[in-house]
Amino acid sequence: MKFDLKATDANSDARAGTITTDHGTIETPIFMPVGTIGTVKGVHQRELKQDINPDIILGNTYHLYLRPQTPILEKAGGIHKFMNWDRNILTDSGGYQVYSLSENRKIKEEGVKFKSHIDGSYHVFTPENVMETQRTIGADIIMAFDECTPYPCDYQYAKRSMHMTHRWLERCIKHLEKTPLKYDYEQTFFPIVQGSTYKDLRKQSAEYIASVGAEGNAIGGLSVGEPADEMYEMTAVVTEVLPKDKPRYLMGVGTPINILENIALGIDMFDCVMPTRNGRNGMLFTAHGTINIKNKKWEDDFSEIDPMNITWVDTEYSKAYLRHLFTVNEMLGRQIATIHNLGFYLWLVREARKHILAGDFSSWKKMMVQQMDKRL
Repeated sequence: MKFDLKATDANSDARAGTITTDHGTIETPIFMPVGTIGTVKGVHQRELKQDINPDIILGNTYHLYLRPQTPILEKAGGIHKFMNWDRNILTDSGGYQVYSLSENRKIKEEGVKFKSHIDGSYHVFTPENVMETQRTIGADIIMAFDECTPYPCDYQYAKRSMHMTHRWLERCIKHLEKTPLKYDYEQTFFPIVQGSTYKDLRKQSAEYIASVGAEGNAIGGLSVGEPADEMYEMTAVVTEVLPKDKPRYLMGVGTPINILENIALGIDMFDCVMPTRNGRNGMLFTAHGTINIKNKKWEDDFSEIDPMNITWVDTEYSKAYLRHLFTVNEMLGRQIATIHNLGFYLWLVREARKHILAGDFSSWKKMMVQQMDKRL
């Protein structure tokens, strides 16, 4: 993987760059649509390419390990061939899913024993077998196995967890060094900074992660319930330490405003289920605020979904029609809303990039934050 920094903003830490892998170029800042189980929910790959056009999408090791299972993916020739996607894919190692299974898992130094949410069967994830699994899945960018701490989190627990995540990282690296690639392209490994919402732990973890010298770095354990100001504070602590010549990935973030604020802090990569999940529930994101399309006020509003015409659905359907689809529980409504929201998120990061390159990102960001912080 190669990362080229193209421009930085004079009034913030925002940057524009390119990441190049064997599956193509990724222009940063980038938002990665979440394709947890080998599909971006409700969106055909053709629509994803033509209408949303992301350089990279995300899959999840925990879910793909359980279904369709790694032997199937290996037989298919890896995740790209299995889902017919010829662009970049990143896989989250499953640390967040382990965190979310708090009632059905036990964490020890060796790894994590957990109960499948599908059939209740027991499984064990270790740093070693998670690396094996990600080798088999075949994503272009793979993540270290870590523990994502909850919020709020006791300081001593956060400290113990952080050090265990660092020890797990060492085991991940050692195992990758002796594990050959399975397919005809390279994989890039990102370690993950932890430390909850404690500045000293975040700084310590970032220094340790930076010392590893990986080709890119991630920040985990945020967007788990903490106030946005705490998220920004922790991000700022970490980006101050992480090397500037490597891409930085803030995991699981967030709202459109969260994304712009974190771009200003020097983040390059984002993912979040919010545009797809909220879209399926009738919440639309626009440059002028959010729309709950289920509200009666849209019942006879025959204007286009979004006058900015970010995707084709914005011009072909009216708010009244989309509200009708949700009212009658027609799956097309959820598909239209999902395509719009993903299109908007990709438009937003691409506009951010344009303004970083143009040199007026900070003033544009301030205007956009004010506009988007409204309910329409």
